[in-house]
Amino acid sequence: MQTASKKVINGWAMYDWANSVYNLVITTTFFPIYFLAVTEEHVSFLGMRFVNSALYNYVQAAAFLLVAITTPILSSIADTRGNKKIFLKFFTILGSAACAALYFFDKSSLNTGVFAFMLATVGYCGGLVFYNSYLPEIAAPEDRDRISAKGYSLGYIGSVILQLIGFALVLLKPFGMDDIKPVQITFLLVGVWWICFAQIPFATLPASKPSVDKHQGNIFTEGFAELRKVYAQVKTMPVLKRFLRGFFFYSMGVQTVMLAATIFGSKVLNLPSSTLIAVVVIIQLVAIPGAWSMARLSGIYGNLRVLIGVLILWIGICIAGYKMQTAMHFYLLATVVGLVMGGVQSLSRSTYAKLMPETKDTTSFFSYYDVTEKLSIVIGMFSFAYIDDLTNNLRNSVLALVVYFIIGLVWIISALLKQKQLSSVK
Repeated sequence: MQTASKKVINGWAMYDWANSVYNLVITTTFFPIYFLAVTEEHVSFLGMRFVNSALYNYVQAAAFLLVAITTPILSSIADTRGNKKIFLKFFTILGSAACAALYFFDKSSLNTGVFAFMLATVGYCGGLVFYNSYLPEIAAPEDRDRISAKGYSLGYIGSVILQLIGFALVLLKPFGMDDIKPVQITFLLVGVWWICFAQIPFATLPASKPSVDKHQGNIFTEGFAELRKVYAQVKTMPVLKRFLRGFFFYSMGVQTVMLAATIFGSKVLNLPSSTLIAVVVIIQLVAIPGAWSMARLSGIYGNLRVLIGVLILWIGICIAGYKMQTAMHFYLLATVVGLVMGGVQSLSRSTYAKLMPETKDTTSFFSYYDVTEKLSIVIGMFSFAYIDDLTNNLRNSVLALVVYFIIGLVWIISALLKQKQLSSVK
């Protein structure tokens, strides 16, 4: 196949620019800091008592579980009926509207904040499976690392711009604003940014064509039947099978570190909000060359070898996170996280796109990838929150993530060895 035109590639990458503001501004910086600031140490939700940081992580885990359950159904509809872009639009509207609704979250409206946050997470994660599934359709295998990295890089740049705007609002408090209003306006801006810039990929991405296969059963049974079909194919592909097992385990660690880092800095190290926001901006800026460098290294050493090196770094990051005591430790560790954060996500996506078989059902295959990732996040976030709730010590939660990275590393090494073995036979 040939890579699509520059207009299509740039349009696809602009969806990262559009939706990454949720991932940075909502989940990584402003919302977790704001959530801890407007809630008590222990809160009541749905008749139960939680540590506020644990509730935050439980809510994210519940949102990821909901996405994991519904994605197979939706992706099957998109593949068989050719309406992939419609679902991408639906989840974009849902996520951006929910982000804007966080404007109304304050001390007196915990339920509003929790449910809007959950819907924003569903919108973000639900849209990603349809966005990611375009990659093997518009990019030739030899270009997928580069194009995947381009998407992540644009996402980091765009999210940093809005992050700086929000940071300026918090610092300057224009028009006599109180401490809360600048953050609420930032939530609103995220929703507006997301829906407005998403119009670019909506206008440039090609319309997907329906599958030639006849529909059997209803939309619910079709979805999970497609997932079983993909699973059956994956089982016959030894390298892909091992990669996905490794991806499942190391994603528990990667995503949890990214989603909970700000909570850790605020609650354990007692870092001020301005410091945390500045650190996350640094992480995003460092992640841009990190994603590109991983793409270049994968072209020299191969994807699996680079992933092995990155996972070793992640193990070291978690051990250092457990031991760190000062703000300077946090700064240094954040820089390292930035270097490997974008790289491991970009490389994981492009590696899967390379290893998967040639097929027209790209959404179903990326649905399988997405469900694997979301279930791993559910387990990672739930275990992180449970250990925090049980021991009231986030350091123990960080240390537990090392186990996930080690298991993931073992499976990626196994995938590399199997790849070498198959290559020697040929």
